[in-house]
Amino acid sequence: MIEKIEQTAEYIRTRVASLPDTAIILGTGLGALVDHIEDKQFIPYSEIPNFPVSTVEGHSGNLIFGRLGSKPVMAMQGRFHYYEGYDMKEVTFPVRVMKALGIKTLFVSNAAGGMNKEFQVGDIMIITDHINLFPENPLRGKNDPRLGTRFPAMTEAYSHKLIALADEIAAEKNIRVMHGVYVGVTGPTFETPAEYEAYRIMGGDAVGMSTVPEVIVANHAGITVFGVSVITDLGGKDVTEVPTHEEVQKAAQAAQPKMMEIMRELVARAE
Repeated sequence: MIEKIEQTAEYIRTRVASLPDTAIILGTGLGALVDHIEDKQFIPYSEIPNFPVSTVEGHSGNLIFGRLGSKPVMAMQGRFHYYEGYDMKEVTFPVRVMKALGIKTLFVSNAAGGMNKEFQVGDIMIITDHINLFPENPLRGKNDPRLGTRFPAMTEAYSHKLIALADEIAAEKNIRVMHGVYVGVTGPTFETPAEYEAYRIMGGDAVGMSTVPEVIVANHAGITVFGVSVITDLGGKDVTEVPTHEEVQKAAQAAQPKMMEIMRELVARAE
């Protein structure tokens, strides 16, 4: 795999004059952040060797380089999901390429269903930890020590320092943020009421179909991670609303301005 990673990284190096050390995966809720990236350079996934192409409605497929405020950034406009049929190595391949390009900090966002009884639709949840319920770990198989250690610790999968900084920014801007544990599942079905209840009892606050694989690989690669979810629907035995992909996107769009305000400032202040 390392040959493919280097082939892809080398292609990107030939297309981009200056490489940043900060990357953002523009999941649901952060798509409009693209509009705030200046001096943008787009590289379609379809042009990048070895890159998968996203098949999900609402997910574009571009690698973007530019400046967010004064900070150079690399942004993924559209991610890859296990439920699309990709294996975990394919889902997380872009994170491997990020490491090869010199990325040190990764910011990631997603849409999630909330089962914490204090959550409301439109809430922003800073991810403090996760529970991996995917049937496959992206690190399964022979380990290449050039990519990371065989048994990486996940004690601080999400940077405590960046969480504290995000809290500080949210307080300054008077934006309500919640903290919580993200449960990663395969999808593409939304969860049953009983599943929502089970995940809540297990210790989860929100559930979604992404993020966990990328975060595992980022930690394996020694990349610092900050994650955030927008709560786009609520679930549990006492919830009767039926979530749809369209409603999830609508709720995420409504929360976007607040998420962007926090993320722009966080990226600017992060060391």
